[in-house]
Amino acid sequence: MRLIPRDTAFFAMFEQLSKRLTAAARLLAGLFAEPMRMDHFVSAIKLVEHEADTITHDIIARIDQTFVTPFDREDIHLLASRLDNVVDLVDGTARRAAMFHVTDVHEAAKKICEVLIRATDAIEAAVAHMKDVRFVVEKGREIKMREEEGDALYHEAVGELFRGKPDPLEVIKWKELYDTLERALDQCEDVSNVLESIALKHA
Repeated sequence: MRLIPRDTAFFAMFEQLSKRLTAAARLLAGLFAEPMRMDHFVSAIKLVEHEADTITHDIIARIDQTFVTPFDREDIHLLASRLDNVVDLVDGTARRAAMFHVTDVHEAAKKICEVLIRATDAIEAAVAHMKDVRFVVEKGREIKMREEEGDALYHEAVGELFRGKPDPLEVIKWKELYDTLERALDQCEDVSNVLESIALKHA
């Protein structure tokens, strides 16, 4: 039994947008794994960010062109915006890494990126099965766990920055990077909440 009326255009567009999240997260992990290739990864992430912006714009434009949408117009707009925000924050992290001329990467940044990848993978899976309420709720729990895992890593990493007699510039630089990474994970949870709300409304 179909819970949400079929609208392949909207659902396909959301799937394409969610794929940009996973692509951006993996590229960011690559950046922190190989900082000597910073320019390559920053450019690649910016390209993905532009693609996400275009898809988001197309989704929002389509709302006004569609007489009967598969779910509330406000929810379509909200989901598109929340998904796009994750990519924006990943792009923001990459640009900051470039501005700060990062060469030596803290292990904590790599660990948080790994968590972010798992969170975006779960989002991509949930978006691909938006009509399956149980699956969306299950993935929502997984994303919440990833956010909590990332939060713990964030607090540990920031605490480590202030251990001993730290270099003030290093503290400022890495605190900003960790903050942006943590906001990206928070935004993943926001995406999950919107997805779950949509699925439950139409159950």
